[in-house]
Amino acid sequence: MRGIAILGIMLHNYCHLLGFAVKENEYTFTVGKALQFWDKLTLPDHDILIHILSFFGHYGVPVFLFVSGYGLVKKYEKGSIKDGNGNDAQFSMPAPLPFMRYHFLKLFRLMIIGYVVFVAVYFLRNNDGAVVYSFDRILAQLGMVINFVFKYPDKVIKPGPYWYFGLMLQLYALYVLVFNRWRGWKILVVFVVLCWVVQLLANALGENVLNHVRYNFFGAVLPFAMGIAYARWGRELPRAGYLALTLLSFVVVLFGSFRFGWWLWTPAFVVIGAVSTVRLLPPFLLNPFSWTGTLSAAIFVMHPLAREIIIGHYRRSDIYTGIFIYVFTAFAMSMLLQYILKYIPKPKI
Repeated sequence: MRGIAILGIMLHNYCHLLGFAVKENEYTFTVGKALQFWDKLTLPDHDILIHILSFFGHYGVPVFLFVSGYGLVKKYEKGSIKDGNGNDAQFSMPAPLPFMRYHFLKLFRLMIIGYVVFVAVYFLRNNDGAVVYSFDRILAQLGMVINFVFKYPDKVIKPGPYWYFGLMLQLYALYVLVFNRWRGWKILVVFVVLCWVVQLLANALGENVLNHVRYNFFGAVLPFAMGIAYARWGRELPRAGYLALTLLSFVVVLFGSFRFGWWLWTPAFVVIGAVSTVRLLPPFLLNPFSWTGTLSAAIFVMHPLAREIIIGHYRRSDIYTGIFIYVFTAFAMSMLLQYILKYIPKPKI
């Protein structure tokens, strides 16, 4: 699932910067974007794949959130994470502060190299580096609090995808303080409903309020809670069941994109569809995605740098050549980062 998710994210983050591409509804909702996508879908041209990736590719994020919630339960509640020798690794649940310290350092270790290199490249290519990377913005990004300390996080987070680090830190805090302490299904439902209500109210107050809310954990609790629930109580289904869920999810995600109330719930069906699709894939298709999944964290860190370098040369011509070079460069950078990380000590709880 991580392999499919990261491909969607990295391709979306490139395609949605192409001027002609239909833009997504990710943090805020505009029905005009959905209608524009429908026009492209019903009258397709040779750029239809770019429109699909631009409009839907960001849904790789809820898949990552689902996997994160699932992984936390498997690691700290089930003891079924494999160690380096392929054996079950037993982890005791640490106190909240050591838990948060460990996960902060884990995220920081992953983020810092990509961030430093991206900032350096930005300064070399642009004249507004001192404004874009002011001291307070750098400090907020390194502290992973940039999502909520600025009124307009989408204007100050650069590279844009790095908002995810602050989001994950919030979800780790929510897990250790709430979801791990009370492990029943009711607390998950309560938080999902509360976050849904907050988003409804934020939308009523204005687009900027909704944007700020969804840059933080309120928009992420639904898929994260689903991952926790699936790890605790999930059951296998027959292939026919997975096929039915895949088709249902496709329809709901497509048509749920046209109304705000439905749109808030589409991440749930993205996750259901992703899980079901993975269960249906034959090994010859699943194996490449699985390999990509092992690189997913490094790809997430490095693909903004590859985009920064490549997209300016192919934004208006040779579009697909640019995408190919971008993907190749991002994978090469990611493998290099993964190699470098072997020599950086991992944090310990």
